[in-house]
Amino acid sequence: MNLSSYEALKVERDNGILTITFNRPDTLNAIDDDMDKELSRVFIEAGHDPLTRVIILTGAGRAFSAGGDIEEMQKVIDEPQRFFDSMRRGKQIVFSMLDCQKPIIAKINGHAIGLGATLALYCDMSYAAIPAKIGDPHVAVGFVAGDGGAAIWPQLIGFAKAKEYLLTGDPLTAEQAEKIGLINYAVAPEVLDERVQEMAARLANGAAYAIQWTKASMNIVLKQAVTSVIDASLAYEALSNLTEDHQEAVNAFREKRKPVFKGR
Repeated sequence: MNLSSYEALKVERDNGILTITFNRPDTLNAIDDDMDKELSRVFIEAGHDPLTRVIILTGAGRAFSAGGDIEEMQKVIDEPQRFFDSMRRGKQIVFSMLDCQKPIIAKINGHAIGLGATLALYCDMSYAAIPAKIGDPHVAVGFVAGDGGAAIWPQLIGFAKAKEYLLTGDPLTAEQAEKIGLINYAVAPEVLDERVQEMAARLANGAAYAIQWTKASMNIVLKQAVTSVIDASLAYEALSNLTEDHQEAVNAFREKRKPVFKGR
């Protein structure tokens, strides 16, 4: 695995633990086209890397990831065909995380929003610093939650709560997320690194095949659930990209005001 081939992501390995860091702190690690492309291959390569036994996913700076990049959203509105590549990569990212037999731990150092939340929730374990918030506000920008959120949230917290949070876009605090089972642990920020490193080391020093094949076994049902949802949800998201409400949300974000939706 060529760690130096990544730029939008910072990829480091130490004692069998591969740390993948969203590396756009100036944009709160919003996921632009370059990062999207790197995410579509990093879990595949890590899964085949003989020197990697455990993966940590985290963000640089004060956010885990703010989700989709607003400038990229405008580009996709202006050039809808760009969404085809985005859909293909989005699906590849989700399944590469599910297919990667190495355990993946989310170290949610700050807010995880939209696609950022989706990526955190597809990890096998998740630790969040208590100030962090987790939410999927696709609907707040006139978008369908099509990048995998519609599949993973109900699996973690049930349909009633998943519908509440996906249809409103309301964020949860780390403590709320732990309480309802959306994440594993909400911890004080000063011990986040220590807690995650402790678990990563434990898994890295465990029986690798037993751990990896146990993950693979549990993910069979999860992959079936995601397969049944992902194509339709991505297609609906592509359709929502063409709506006036989505353009209004992008305009409002740029103009620092609340969007006025008209249901079109």
